[in-house]
Amino acid sequence: LKEEFPSVPVIALTATADHVTQKDVLQKLALQDPRVFVSSFNRENIHYFVVPKRNSYERLVEHLSKRKGEAGIIYALSRQSTETLAERLKEDGFSARPYHAGLDKAMRGKHQELFLKDEINIIVATIAFGMGINKSNVRFVVHVDLPKNIESYYQETGRAGRDGLKSDALLFYSSGDVMKLKRFAAVDDNPEQTQIMLRKLGQMADFCEIRTCRR
Repeated sequence: LKEEFPSVPVIALTATADHVTQKDVLQKLALQDPRVFVSSFNRENIHYFVVPKRNSYERLVEHLSKRKGEAGIIYALSRQSTETLAERLKEDGFSARPYHAGLDKAMRGKHQELFLKDEINIIVATIAFGMGINKSNVRFVVHVDLPKNIESYYQETGRAGRDGLKSDALLFYSSGDVMKLKRFAAVDDNPEQTQIMLRKLGQMADFCEIRTCRR
């Protein structure tokens, strides 16, 4: 399209691109001397917590009990764990439903609608959930498993507090999750891409283990 319409102005927009991705966008779109605007990544109303992944279910219940009636998203790595966790939370009196790409479209749509209309409080989801979700009153986002990179983590936690009010992002961290994700990081026949994925995973682990201010 750019080649067919060379004089039409182009704007490229992205929410969470790091420097490498920003550079890639400029190159792939062959933008000539573009003006680049980067706003602050700092979401001051979101409070980030990282805790060890020991007794994580009990800690999660404690966290949710303090936020009864508030809307929140819990992210898990696998489809199975979203269903198991949602079921367990329901049994313990929480208003929760699962969401992942393996559910049929009608079920996904129903659960999403219940959440958007505040008829349920909690969605337990894989990363299939969230793109295009514009629910302003999400008060907390919990990661029960480690995200693959900082960009994903920022994007997923960024679904909290869109109304500007104080919100929480809680991450359960274990070094075992890093080892597990390393096995998934390999990209077939592309050692360069594999290295990028491993580097990004390393940054995520550093974020969890750092002793200074994470923000």
